[in-house]
Amino acid sequence: MMKYRIITIVGARPQIIKASAISRMIVSKFSGKLEEIIIHTGQHYDTNMSRLFFDELGIPKENYNLQVGSGSHAVQTARMMISLDEIIDKENPDGILLYGDTNSTVAAALVAVKKQIPVFHVEAGVRSFKKRNPEEVNRLIADHLSTLLFVPTKSGMDNLKNENIYNRALPLGPDNPKVVYCGDIMFDNTIFFKKKMQSNYSFVKEQKIDLKNFILVTIHRPVNTDNPEKLLEIFTAFETIAKEKNIQFVIPLHPRTKSTVLKGDFPEIKNIFNNPLIKIIDPVSFIEMTYLEANSIMIMTDSGGVQKEAYFHKKPCLILNDSTAWPELVDAGCAFLTNVGKNRIVELFYSALDKKDKMQFPDMFGDGNGSETIVNEVISFFEQRN
Repeated sequence: MMKYRIITIVGARPQIIKASAISRMIVSKFSGKLEEIIIHTGQHYDTNMSRLFFDELGIPKENYNLQVGSGSHAVQTARMMISLDEIIDKENPDGILLYGDTNSTVAAALVAVKKQIPVFHVEAGVRSFKKRNPEEVNRLIADHLSTLLFVPTKSGMDNLKNENIYNRALPLGPDNPKVVYCGDIMFDNTIFFKKKMQSNYSFVKEQKIDLKNFILVTIHRPVNTDNPEKLLEIFTAFETIAKEKNIQFVIPLHPRTKSTVLKGDFPEIKNIFNNPLIKIIDPVSFIEMTYLEANSIMIMTDSGGVQKEAYFHKKPCLILNDSTAWPELVDAGCAFLTNVGKNRIVELFYSALDKKDKMQFPDMFGDGNGSETIVNEVISFFEQRN
């Protein structure tokens, strides 16, 4: 039996988590047909943001780590492309598997398509319709270069059709792609790891987290973290709500945000950090994050992935931005765009709290078997091509 070789590209926390679902599926059901080679670009290079996730999620150790580190979008992407060019020539894969919308994604797509190696894009069709966002540009390029596009939502299918990307006559290729609705593999992971959550984590005790009365927060988008005025608006809103409702805010602080606050001259934000109801903690693992999400009363975030995880756990979500790549969450009445103004955040908090018990969370991210659909489609593509 022929064994096909695929290269998986990861570089950031969300991609590592998504890749775990595919790696788990390959090992459990398809190890006789697929050989996976993992390349970690090193886009996230903090141990808590990267290595920790590999270890906890049981992903095989990466075969290559490019260690590109930080830099401008151009510099980071160029470093990745140079290294990927050499590795892809050496490994000669049958296909390249990409996730999401990072610089790692677009770098690998550009290198692979020019070598006429099929590109398989997981989380295709996602759109915010704002090209000022670097992620939107990366999504567009990756989708338009891919041979297999795996779409998590029905709205994503519509987006691709509107961009003239749809199923056409064989043979498959970047000019004749195949679009597959598979659901969201993050939903696969939520189901799988929710069963593994422990009932009592040491970090909960250490941080004195009130599991019956806390709001979970993540902030990492440059549009927020690189703007002191916006950060002050956000944290002032948190402090106002904490005081008025005597509710705890638990904030696993992204390294970018921590650097912005601690290295800059922002005494107002630093004072808020000293509020005992504002719990600033180090980044947490995926299972710990799942535990916090499941036990929170509400989630506030600028992360697209955490927005969806809030939905999976049936939690109201305040999106700390003026747009989202997941408009279906807002349309469902479970998530709210805050535009990052202090008064707006406070207003929407009370609105979401009032509606919380009546919110509906209809199924719209698949059935939790997206990873198996993806692997089957990849194998089917290889078999048809040969």
